[in-house]
Amino acid sequence: MKYFILFGPPGAGKGTQAGAMVEAFNLCHISTGELLRAEIAAGTPLGKQAQALIDDGNLVPDEVVEGMIESQFNSVQGVDGFLLDGFPRTTAQADVLGALLKRRGEALSGVISIMIPDTMIYERIRHRAEIEGRADDASDEIIRHRIDTYHAKTEPLINYYRARDMYHEIDGTGTVDEVRDRIFALLEKLF
Repeated sequence: MKYFILFGPPGAGKGTQAGAMVEAFNLCHISTGELLRAEIAAGTPLGKQAQALIDDGNLVPDEVVEGMIESQFNSVQGVDGFLLDGFPRTTAQADVLGALLKRRGEALSGVISIMIPDTMIYERIRHRAEIEGRADDASDEIIRHRIDTYHAKTEPLINYYRARDMYHEIDGTGTVDEVRDRIFALLEKLF
């Protein structure tokens, strides 16, 4: 079984590329946000725990997110691997993921990071805001905050995985197809 992490700043094209990666390489895409909403909608014990925390205005703790990811690892069948999107977000979460995979007799196959310059992040997010009518993407102040948050939270993970020779950076500039070709070439080497 293969286990990949998908990184990239806002607007890098993670969502666009994840769909193609899943289809071409028979992966299960695990987006922590989507997973959380699905667990809540299904009324699972983890979903109920998460909903209670959210209702009280609290963030869902790492343990709940980790439990949902492990549940997916245990229940999804017929795939050749998993593509994690949105987890881990901290080095502590990376340690937990490593321990979880080790308990399963597995290991992380690689971290795929789609990189674009900050100036392009602004362009792409503004464009997305126009097309999708997303007010949360329209403000330069909000975009700057999202970029700052990405750099503050993700860069320690880049160094964490780079030190373990697991980090692979993809040039996210160019057309969707050009970026996809770069990702697919990398995945073919990692499979």
